[in-house]
Amino acid sequence: SAGSDTGNGTAAAPAAQPASKPAEAVDPLFQDTDILDIDILDDDQDLLGLEQTPAMTISQSAPTLPADIFRAYDIRGVVGDSLTAETAYWIGRAVGSQSLAQGEPNVIVGRDGRLSGPELLQQLVQGLLDCGCQVTDVGMVPTPVVYFAANVLEGRSAVMLTGSHNPPDYNGFKIVIAGDTLANEQIQALKARIDNNDLVSGVGSVQQVDVLERYFKTIRDDIALARPLKVVVDCGNGAAGVIAPQLIEALGCSVIPLFCEVDGTFPNHHPDPGKPENLVDLIAQVKAENADLGLAFDGDGDRVGVVTNAGTIVYPDRLLMLFAKDVVSRNPGADIIFDVKCTRRLTPLISGYGGRPVMWKTGHSLIKKKMKETGALLAGEMSGHIFFKERWYGFDDGIYSAARLLEILSLDKRDAELVFNAFPSDIATPEINIQVTEQSKFPLIERLQREGQWGEANLTSIDGVRVDYPKGWGLIRASNTTPVLVLRFEADTQEELERIQDVFRGQLHKVAPDLQLPF
Repeated sequence: SAGSDTGNGTAAAPAAQPASKPAEAVDPLFQDTDILDIDILDDDQDLLGLEQTPAMTISQSAPTLPADIFRAYDIRGVVGDSLTAETAYWIGRAVGSQSLAQGEPNVIVGRDGRLSGPELLQQLVQGLLDCGCQVTDVGMVPTPVVYFAANVLEGRSAVMLTGSHNPPDYNGFKIVIAGDTLANEQIQALKARIDNNDLVSGVGSVQQVDVLERYFKTIRDDIALARPLKVVVDCGNGAAGVIAPQLIEALGCSVIPLFCEVDGTFPNHHPDPGKPENLVDLIAQVKAENADLGLAFDGDGDRVGVVTNAGTIVYPDRLLMLFAKDVVSRNPGADIIFDVKCTRRLTPLISGYGGRPVMWKTGHSLIKKKMKETGALLAGEMSGHIFFKERWYGFDDGIYSAARLLEILSLDKRDAELVFNAFPSDIATPEINIQVTEQSKFPLIERLQREGQWGEANLTSIDGVRVDYPKGWGLIRASNTTPVLVLRFEADTQEELERIQDVFRGQLHKVAPDLQLPF
């Protein structure tokens, strides 16, 4: 019966949506021909404000889209402000054109549970259709389900419409073209296509496909639990709610669901498990229920947060220790990738188990590229994105990662608290953010890379400056997504932690004397 669960869940998904849109509005299937007639208005007429009347009146040549929505790993903006239905249409045109240029006419689309999703998705699809793409709409699903579809269905291009863990008024696009997750200059190239009107025209087609059931069965058949576990599952009212609790139950666990109803207003807490304040409810529930584990998913399900039976937060770099041990036990010599924010304890640990540790830049798109390049079987970053290539497809998937964690814990006689306590740990600061400007953040880091004096240490400058000392380390890097400098410190004693922070304060003071330092 577990399998039929998602059957019902999927069928019922549209009902869980706010009923603000009639069903046809979400289904552009029968609309494309009518819409083309309205398209012929030229720019001058738009000045009369006609553009606002029908949702679909879109000028023949693209408007200038705001530059700041085209970011390092995705496109993201505030709905109705920097991100409108019209923006979504032109992004569809750019993605469709790029995909066709790379020989892939099939594009998969999906969306998370945000209220702006149906309208923006309709416009995105229209843009893809007007390029001549064959569109497969997989509906309201977590991001990994769209990545999964791009691995198992016809078509290696995909667009996930999601605001991830941003506030409710945000939305955005995570984009895969011909199997490659876009980052940096590839995202800028989409903007250039729109700016230069370098867009393909054609007549496409769209079909609705339910891939959720297949995703569910694939994971259910891959994962085997040695004993049932009691698990609290907090979906934060995000898109993981359509599958995570049902799947974990189907694996043989008893599930206590928290905030698993999809609600784009996020009425309970922000769907960002990377921030401890968003795990308060989960921790309380794990203790109250005497559960074996707590799991929290972000708004689109590509990241997972973990809490032990004792209510201890397991940070993603420690989660990666357990996953690395597991993967390397079957694949000696495997490459394991982690980002510059992860603990220094990972490197000797991975080597000790017989794996090859590879430190790389932060960012889900950048990690996926590095995995392809190295053939790594596992990767993880401090933000909670975990990527399994062993037994899976190499994309970041919070739901699959959770299932793998349950499998490992079910084979261990010890409880989760003891399992994670067995790994070495240091005293660490949470992530420290210093507000700067978009313009100043990269030049500041470049000066630190050139002029910084860090003493006897091992320097890594692939992403900011990471300084590893014998008994601790510090990192300063520019965030790719916000105008901040990101710092992290870790050491085996409080004194050493403070000493490293002192060094960083001194170096920062030299390059930016008027910066207010919060540490």
